[in-house]
Order: sequence, then structure tokens, then C-alpha cells
Amino acid sequence: MSSPHQSVPPAQSSHTAPDTLHTERRVIRFPRLGLLGAAMLLFCVSFPVLGWPALFGWLLLVPIVAAVWVVRTRTVVTDDGLDLRTLFGKRHLDWTEIKGLRIPKRGWARADLVEGGEVPLPAVSFDRLRDLAQASGGRIPDPFAAAPTAVAPEKDSEADTDRG
Repeated sequence: MSSPHQSVPPAQSSHTAPDTLHTERRVIRFPRLGLLGAAMLLFCVSFPVLGWPALFGWLLLVPIVAAVWVVRTRTVVTDDGLDLRTLFGKRHLDWTEIKGLRIPKRGWARADLVEGGEVPLPAVSFDRLRDLAQASGGRIPDPFAAAPTAVAPEKDSEADTDRG
């Protein structure tokens, strides 16, 4: 008979290797705080719209498009590959199609494809690369991990014998 205070070990421990290569589904998107920016934009465009609705009424579309962009744009990492969603489209990339990553100076990270070309990864900027690497289950190496140390070559034994 076990006591109610006895702990039960987890089915999968964090320090044991998984049986198969399995990644959890992770969504990389813009923070929802971006919707606050869309609300502020709505506030700003409301003045010209209320002043002259016939001429500036179309400005109300700008904060709506900005809010939809914040909500819709994302990169989803799954076992099958990457699901990319932008404002007007979506695309699926299998892991076999991806050769590597390129990190431009500005903008989103880009996936280099085996067949040539590259595809931008929506919402994956330099600061989200660690999330992408962890979610890929090792398919994409962590760019921030320490590089393996190289073995230093031994010094010539002649230099040591000259001293003595």
C-alpha cells in the first residue's frame, strides 16, 4: 500500500534520452502586445477620420490590417516540418527540404532550401532562434551553443630540451 504522499516518477524524465525523435508543436509568433500598437494606431487615425470621413475613412483599414498581421503571422514547428503563415498565404516545408538557416542583418531568419533558394521564416528573428532550435528536436542546431573545443597541438620537445 502506498502513501498518498509518495511521489510517482514521470513517464519521461528530462535527463533520459527519448526513444524516438519527437518534437513538440511549437508556435513562434509576434507577442500579443503588438495588438496594443494596432489599438494606438486606431486612436491616431480616428482624428482625421472623424474630421473628414469622406476623405480619410479608408484609414480605418490600416489598424485592422496591422492587427490581423500580428495575429496571423507565425512559424509553427512540428514533427513534419515548418508551417509558415503570413498575412496573405501559408506554406509547409518538410525537414528534408531545408538545408540550413541564414540569418540576415535585418528581417526574419531564412531557410535555405535543398533545391535552391530561400524562404523567410515569419516571426523568427535573431532573438527567437533558440526557440526554433529547441523546437526542432536537433534538426536545426542551436547557434548559441558552445562550439566544441579544439585540441591544442603539443609543443615541440626540442624547445623544452634547449632550456635544460
